[in-house]
Amino acid sequence: MAATSAAGEGEAAIAYLALGDSYTIGEAVAADGRWPVQLARALRAEGVALGDPRIIARTGWTTDELEAAIDAAAPSPGHGFVSLLIGVNNQYRGRPLDEYRTQFAGLLERAIDLAGGRPGRVMVLSIPDWGVTPFAAGSGRDVGAIAADLDAYNAAAAELCATRGVAFVDIAPVSRARGAEPAMLADDGLHPSAAMYAQWTALALPVARRLLAAHDTQPR
Repeated sequence: MAATSAAGEGEAAIAYLALGDSYTIGEAVAADGRWPVQLARALRAEGVALGDPRIIARTGWTTDELEAAIDAAAPSPGHGFVSLLIGVNNQYRGRPLDEYRTQFAGLLERAIDLAGGRPGRVMVLSIPDWGVTPFAAGSGRDVGAIAADLDAYNAAAAELCATRGVAFVDIAPVSRARGAEPAMLADDGLHPSAAMYAQWTALALPVARRLLAAHDTQPR
C-alpha cells in the first residue's frame, strides 16, 4: 500500500485497515473527510509512516454483514494498524444486545488477527449517538431509548476491548454535545460532516500515536 510518508523517503508505510459501516466509509462526505483518512494524514504530519487506510465498510452494515464482507474481501493478516467501529445498524434494526456482544467479540478477534495477532495495534471507536440528529428528531423514535440502547452497546464493546487489551476511544460524548450542530452534520441531517469527523480524529490521534509508537518486534 503506497503512501506519502513524512518519516522519510524509502520508509515502508504501515498498512492500515479500517473496518466499519457508514461512519467509517464517511457517508455523504468527500473521501478525504473520512475520519480514518484524516487520522492517517494527521499521523503522517507528525512523522508516523502510516498509509492511507484500506476501508472495508458500507452504509447500513451490521456486525454480521461486516463479518461477511471481511470474508469476501479476504484482507491479509499483516496490517500494522486496524480500526473498528460497528453496531449502529444493529441498534437501528432493534437487534438484541446479547447478539451484538457475541458478534462484536468475533469481529474484535478478527481485527486482532488482521493486525498480526497484536491487540496493541487495534483501536475501537464507540458508536456515536444518532439520536441527537435532526433525522432522529423527525423519525418519531424515542431518542432517550436510542441513547440508552447505544450506551449498553458501547459498554459491552468497551468491556470486551478491556478484556482483550484493545484501545477503546469513546466518541459518544462529543457526538452528543455537538451532533445537532448544522456544521457537524452532512446534508442528510443524520451522518457526520467532515468537521465532526475531525472531532473524532482529535480524540483518536493520541491513542493511535501511542499504539504505533509502542515497541513491536513483529513485521509491519
